[in-house]
Amino acid sequence: MSSLETVKWINEQFKKTNELTQKTLKYEDKHILLFYIKSLIDQELLQKLIIKPFFEMATENQFKLYMQALPQFQEGKSTEQIQLEVMNGNVIIVIQNEIYLLDLKLSNNDQVNSTSVETTIHGSQLGLSDNLMTNINVIRSNYHKPSLCVEYLVKGEINQHKVAIIYDNEKVKNDVLDTIRKRLQNVDKQVITSTTQLNNFLNDKRLSLFPRMIMTERPDRLVYNIAGGKVILVVDGNPQALATPAVFFDFMTTMEDNYHTLLISTFLRVLRYIGLFISLLLPALYVGITSFAPEVFRTELALTIAGSRVGVPFSSFIEVLFMLFFMELLLEASIRLPKAVSATATTVGGLILGTAVTEASLASNIMVIIVSAVAISTFVIPVNEMAFSIRIVRLFFIVITSVFGLAGLTLSFYVLIMYLVRLDSFGEPYLQLYISPKNKSKSEEQI
Repeated sequence: MSSLETVKWINEQFKKTNELTQKTLKYEDKHILLFYIKSLIDQELLQKLIIKPFFEMATENQFKLYMQALPQFQEGKSTEQIQLEVMNGNVIIVIQNEIYLLDLKLSNNDQVNSTSVETTIHGSQLGLSDNLMTNINVIRSNYHKPSLCVEYLVKGEINQHKVAIIYDNEKVKNDVLDTIRKRLQNVDKQVITSTTQLNNFLNDKRLSLFPRMIMTERPDRLVYNIAGGKVILVVDGNPQALATPAVFFDFMTTMEDNYHTLLISTFLRVLRYIGLFISLLLPALYVGITSFAPEVFRTELALTIAGSRVGVPFSSFIEVLFMLFFMELLLEASIRLPKAVSATATTVGGLILGTAVTEASLASNIMVIIVSAVAISTFVIPVNEMAFSIRIVRLFFIVITSVFGLAGLTLSFYVLIMYLVRLDSFGEPYLQLYISPKNKSKSEEQI
């Protein structure tokens, strides 16, 4: 095989990735070719073990013997081996039309953060880093297919931050990818510092209540999304990434669903959806039943609730809004306070507030229980963006129920379902169970 045929053959094997670097080294009568994925290899080792010795040694044969003596050296015997090893951080070395591999893998696991938002008991605890190339290295280290593509854009007129578009060329849908590219090109802002900003700029419906892009800090979740045909957006200087298109049910799953057995994962998912309905409907149900239809309760329960509200000078609607307002203040305070005091301050504040409110007869004991159940249920929702949306929709339900009763709550719930049915995420229906990749096998599942 001639040198030209060798280069053509290698490029054919890696035509699906756009990050294959080709470097030609020539000096006097010596000539070698190097092929590698830049984000996967240690460039200092490349300089030390290959480039510098090449210029110091007299002949190609001497350099070839030197390479064969290195512990990282191995021969490229098959197409499958070469593809796998290059995606694992090996450098292809073509000497005298013979193909060799040298392991120069770069591991940046010690440079990434620990997960702080999407914590799990099982599985990896590593999160993304603030450095874009480190994040790409971590993703490529866990996704070894040569069809993984990375495109770069520079956004922000002032700070000129680099944005990476990551996808599997074999699985991504071309119309989705074209839509994302077009919207990114239309983003014209002076400063872009985070993926949250990018999420807002790419949303074509700015007043939409529900998120249509998943924001995550977990590399393992990104790998699952890439395998599911989704597109990943990573901004330099931000330890979070966006995955799109996303459907409603994506926001109710966690990585631990893949680590548990089927029964345990199903139980946890059911628990999350129960928490979702409690967080969404319980305050409005309380207002609707106590104000309009107390006969829904058994007599004993109705009398208990009525007795707990003796002396409360407000209607149930004002009572619910009063307690939920202070609950939201406590949630915001827990975010803004330093970590060393946030848990203690909010816990003590909640206990003091609940005790003082009931003793002052500004709210009933039942109301304190309901607000606590709603707060706990809100925390069960895995993705914060969805939890924020549920908190806003919950307020709408309470207001409508206070005017129209349980009939208004039922109608509002139907309107919410119709609204979700009309939504789409980059062309994908928002309420479909999952997004299928372009070429999806039956055994594949995605988060």
